[in-house]
Amino acid sequence: MKTTSLKAPDSPLEKYASWLKRQPLSDHTARAYRSRIKRFLAFLDASGEVLESLLNNDRELAHVLKNYKRHLKQVDKSSPATVNAHLTAIDHYLQFLGSKAPEIPREDLPQEAPVALEKEEEYRLLRSVAACRRSMDRAVVLLMCHSGIRIGECAALDVDDVFVVGRKRKLIVRNGKGDFYREIPLNNDAAEAVLEWLTDRKTKYEGKDADRALFVNPQGKRLSTASLDLIVRKVGQACGLVLSAHTLRHTLLTKLIRSGNDLVLVAEIGGHKRLETTRRYTLPRSADKEKAMAGLLNQ
Repeated sequence: MKTTSLKAPDSPLEKYASWLKRQPLSDHTARAYRSRIKRFLAFLDASGEVLESLLNNDRELAHVLKNYKRHLKQVDKSSPATVNAHLTAIDHYLQFLGSKAPEIPREDLPQEAPVALEKEEEYRLLRSVAACRRSMDRAVVLLMCHSGIRIGECAALDVDDVFVVGRKRKLIVRNGKGDFYREIPLNNDAAEAVLEWLTDRKTKYEGKDADRALFVNPQGKRLSTASLDLIVRKVGQACGLVLSAHTLRHTLLTKLIRSGNDLVLVAEIGGHKRLETTRRYTLPRSADKEKAMAGLLNQ
């Protein structure tokens, strides 16, 4: 039987990709969902399964999804978090198709704090930031380092959302995750980096029809989350670090927790709706476990 190409304009995958663009998702999340569904459909094709037929048989669909979960774990060697992310994407895709997803048990995630930079890695990053040629790159990385904002929140910032002169230097997240508003104080390093970029931005775009976005591309249009992520990764590569905006956020929140700050305060800065989310940063990290085990040799 002839199958429809996944890249055909009228294929389910391309229709899903178009639908994703209209959903309240970040560019990064939309791309991730599309990529995961593409892999799932390729698995079905290789297995000789037809999704349209499975949608009419809940038991068969559940069986296939359990097989795919097993494939992710045993063949692809995916981590528990990655397995769960794929299952969530499939739930989302089935919702798009108008079908209810069967309940497939998720993987239990290791009880560890989110991955954050060690002190030595953070020093290397800051040296790399100082060597950046573009003031915008320095402002992007330092703002994320010292505010802990999400990459989508950073992309949504307008010039009017940052206050970098006077006593109360801060940024305003007007529509964060969960539609929450919050204000985050800025330290000297972040404020000075943003001020330098705003000065360069004014010189470069004054008199031009540029967006009010804080971070813009050479054409004066708002930088996407993908473009911001590329800046962070390139700065990390320059000092030998595999870096992401999530890592910068996790590093700040981890430092706040380990400095003895109150959970409620850290939750407010991080934009967490639930304290349980913030409490994850109190858990041991992989490095903590390694240090504990290495210490046994010295006893």
